[in-house]
Parts: sequence; structure tokens; C-alpha cells
Amino acid sequence: MPAVGAQRLNQPINTMKNRTKATASNSQPIHKIRHGAISASIWRQDTDKGPMFNVTFQRTYKDGDNWKNSGSFGQKNLLVLSLIAARSFEWIAGQPRKPAPPADSPGPEDDVPC
Repeated sequence: MPAVGAQRLNQPINTMKNRTKATASNSQPIHKIRHGAISASIWRQDTDKGPMFNVTFQRTYKDGDNWKNSGSFGQKNLLVLSLIAARSFEWIAGQPRKPAPPADSPGPEDDVPC
């Protein structure tokens, strides 16, 4: 019997994938917040119900002569991480939540008064 959490042979591994294709509009974060080595990247995805925002956090560190990134945070990083998370929350809350109208829909300037 396999150990708990072990994958059985010949069974697909369930993974979540981002189904949005990278385009010029979503291949870069819409906003970044940084404090020291800790940073947050805010990503925007337009949906039928309006924009949806996701945040990724990373820690930059130097390994020899090379700079690297990690998604792991130590005890000394947690207070800064929480500050960056709060600032990300505030930035997202300040963004308009309505979906953008289609380009071919008439705007208010096209209305004719009765």
C-alpha cells in the first residue's frame, strides 16, 4: 500500500494551471510593491464580472555573485511580508471594480437626448 500522499504509478498528477495565455497585458504585473528584499507583484485578469487581482510574494537574496528569488520567508521577513500584503490589499481595493465596456458599445457621449 502506498504511503499517504504518494502518487500511484500510471495515474495522472492533478495540478492547477493558469489557463490564461500570456499576452502583453498580463505577462507583467500591473503593480509592484517592495520593501527591502521582500516584494509583491499584483496581477490583473479581466473577467466578465470585472477585473480580478492576484498577488504573488517573493524574497530576493544573493547566492555568491548571483541574485535569486524565493517564495519562502523566515521569521525576520514575516512582519515586512504582512506590511506588503496590507499595502497590496489597499491598492487592489482602490481599483475600479466594474468591467470595461466593449470597444464597439456606444458611450454616454453617443446618447441622443429625447
